[in-house]
Amino acid sequence: MKIIYKKHPLIQKYEIHKEPIIVRVNKFDEASAKDFSDKMGKAHSTGQPVIPIVIDSYGGQVYSLMSMISDIKHAGLPVATIVQGKAMSCGAILFSFGAKDMRFMDPDATVMIHDVSSGAWGKIEEIKADAAEAERLNQKVYRMMAKNCGKRADYFLKCIHEKGHADWYLDGEECLKHNLATELRIPEFVFSVNVDFNFE
Repeated sequence: MKIIYKKHPLIQKYEIHKEPIIVRVNKFDEASAKDFSDKMGKAHSTGQPVIPIVIDSYGGQVYSLMSMISDIKHAGLPVATIVQGKAMSCGAILFSFGAKDMRFMDPDATVMIHDVSSGAWGKIEEIKADAAEAERLNQKVYRMMAKNCGKRADYFLKCIHEKGHADWYLDGEECLKHNLATELRIPEFVFSVNVDFNFE
């Protein structure tokens, strides 16, 4: 994603004291969630009208995803999500949290959706508890995703079931069909520097 600066022809030199923030997500772990939160906070002080979140990720930890979702929900600015390359697992869920009509996807990018994995090991009762938690999170994140896309609460859960719970890969056209993506293009972030004259 490019940042483009346009200036009035009368302006020869200018200085940007706070560069616009573009949040890039490659991983979903505690460190990346903290970095995400820090950048979201800084974006509110730059004067930019929207916070672009560029996703290129294989996924990661669901709890880190939930932290990022919380930051988006409590943001004071609209958020645009942009998929470049891939948005898999947690990345696909995060993609759905772009504001209405602000979920962009490169036409050659790939989205992958699948069940939440517990990765459980240990005693039988511990495995059961982890499996129950994975199912709770699975229901939660896909119901949120469905709401973001204007679908019934169980829409994506049913789609996953129909796919036999295997990894479900979607191209740009399929993401448009399911209202996950709203535009198949990479937007440009344009800042204009102007001069206004008044005689009073």
